[in-house]
Amino acid sequence: MIKKPLLALVLLLCAYKSYCWGFYAHKQINYYAVFLLPPEMLVLYKPNIEFLSAHAVDPDKRRYMIAAEAPRHYIDADSYGKDAFSRLPQKWDSAIAVFSADTLNSHGIVPWWIQTMLQRLTAAFKEKNQSKILKLSADLGHYIADSHVPLHASSNHNGQLTNQTGIHGFWESRLPELLAEKEWDFFIGKASYLEHPSAFIWKKVFESAAAADTVLRYEKKLSEIAGSDQRFAFEERNGLLVRQYAAGYARAYDRILNGMVERRMRESIYAVACFWYTAWVNAGQPDLKNLSGKTFTEADIKEFAEMDLQWKKRPVTAEHEK
Repeated sequence: MIKKPLLALVLLLCAYKSYCWGFYAHKQINYYAVFLLPPEMLVLYKPNIEFLSAHAVDPDKRRYMIAAEAPRHYIDADSYGKDAFSRLPQKWDSAIAVFSADTLNSHGIVPWWIQTMLQRLTAAFKEKNQSKILKLSADLGHYIADSHVPLHASSNHNGQLTNQTGIHGFWESRLPELLAEKEWDFFIGKASYLEHPSAFIWKKVFESAAAADTVLRYEKKLSEIAGSDQRFAFEERNGLLVRQYAAGYARAYDRILNGMVERRMRESIYAVACFWYTAWVNAGQPDLKNLSGKTFTEADIKEFAEMDLQWKKRPVTAEHEK
């Protein structure tokens, strides 16, 4: 029997925020995206693959430093009605002309923010500034991956409206951590140049929004069949006993979804590589063997340290965020 103090600790640990794809998946997405790049880009990206992977989670940490960061990770498509995607302009300036910036930010801006980040990365390539290229590549990979998560396109982002609180982390963190390394296939073809990157990313957002109902409905049905005794289990994690979705339940959910999480993770990897490649091509395909700014500035190092500090100080009992 678990003693009351230990049980309290366990329940507290279960309340930890886990963002987006979860740290594990975000790092893996940026990591595998590197291998889709052409040789001319690999000369920079391959030696810096550990940085690109480790810093794939910087945008989540940045939430605790910058108030404007949170809306960059999602879009509540259903808040605009059933005809959301016929009403929402794909370009930011056009969207502001129809909706106010406050309205757009209140419902999330991820597809527009990705376009902004693409422009910034293109500029960094033109400048041939290595530190900027790496920082922006890592960040851009994060936002692109977020756009592939169904619950990042739904106002019911953590099942809070359907008594399914926790499903966000279940879909995007628990399943990848349990299945990706041993059972999923991330051997993907080479990156392609995107003639219309805005249309490409909006299509991915449309797909995410369309899949959100499936993510919620199938878990609800499975929970009714399994019951709480099969739904959750106590497992050791980092030396601590934590309550989380049971491995058997997670595998059953993955089967019911017909591999959706693996597909969306594969598509994220491909999309990240395509955006990196497109930025490089649009910059004129600069030679990446001879770059400036190869060391991070004091401001960069201070920012990295501050993000880590704020992340460690984050509240652990708040509701899961997108």
